Amino acid sequence: MNIVNTPAVQVAAATSQGPSQDALNILVLKKALDIQASSAASLIQALPQPPLATQGTLGTQVNQFA
Repeated sequence: MNIVNTPAVQVAAATSQGPSQDALNILVLKKALDIQASSAASLIQALPQPPLATQGTLGTQVNQFA
């Protein structure tokens, strides 16, 4: 019996030589998440800085506890 010519061995050899569909899907997902993170970071950086509080009690007093 020659095991090299069986269809199951041929299919297993063909799938082990290249990346699987799951691996490709994960790579595409990672790239999409990287693009989304980059877009979100650029949107956050585009927002203007809020002005500092100059009057009132909110944001003008610092409580320090050691």
